[in-house]
Amino acid sequence: MAEKSLEEEIKTGAQKARKLARYMSSTEDLVESQIEKARLRGEFDNLEGAGKPINLEENPFEPQELRMMFKILKDNDFAPYWIELGKEIDNDMGKFWDEVEHFKRYTQIFCRDKHNRLAMERFEKKKAHFYFEQRLVLEKVNKKILNYNLHCPTFTLGRTNLSIDDEMYRVISQVEKIIEDIKESGNSK
Repeated sequence: MAEKSLEEEIKTGAQKARKLARYMSSTEDLVESQIEKARLRGEFDNLEGAGKPINLEENPFEPQELRMMFKILKDNDFAPYWIELGKEIDNDMGKFWDEVEHFKRYTQIFCRDKHNRLAMERFEKKKAHFYFEQRLVLEKVNKKILNYNLHCPTFTLGRTNLSIDDEMYRVISQVEKIIEDIKESGNSK
C-alpha cells in the first residue's frame, strides 16, 4: 500500500515538474520573441550611451559604506586582504609545481647514467627530503587557503582545501614513473 502511494506521489511530482518546465519554456520563448520584435521595430536604436564604453568603475554590488575605502585602496594599488592572499596562494602553487618540474628534470638527468651505491643513496635521501619539503609547502598553502576562506566575504568565492595526501601522491607518482621508465628503457637496450 505504501509503495503504491509513493509511486503515485512520484508520478504527481513528475507531472507538476513537466507543467513547470513547459511554463518556464513558454515564458522564455515569450520574452525572447518580445525582445526580437522590439529589436525589429528599432526600439533599441539610438539608446543613451550607445557605442560608448561601459563605465565599470563603480561596482553595484559593493556596499555603499565601503565604496570610499575600496576606491582609496584601488587608487593606491592595494586590494582587500583576501584578494592579496588569493594571489599569494596562486603564486605559491605555481612555485610548488615549478619545483616539482625542476626535480623531475633533475631525476631524468640523474637516472640516465649508472651510479655507484653511495650516489644512489644520496639521490634517495635527496628525493625523500624533496618529498618532505613539498609536503610542508602544501601544508602552508592549505593554511593560507583556510585563512583566505575565513576572510573571503562570500562562500561562493571560497577555495577548496588541498588534499595534501592526494597532491603528494601525484608528485610521487610522477617522479617514480620517470625513474621506472628510465630503468625499463635501460633494461630493453
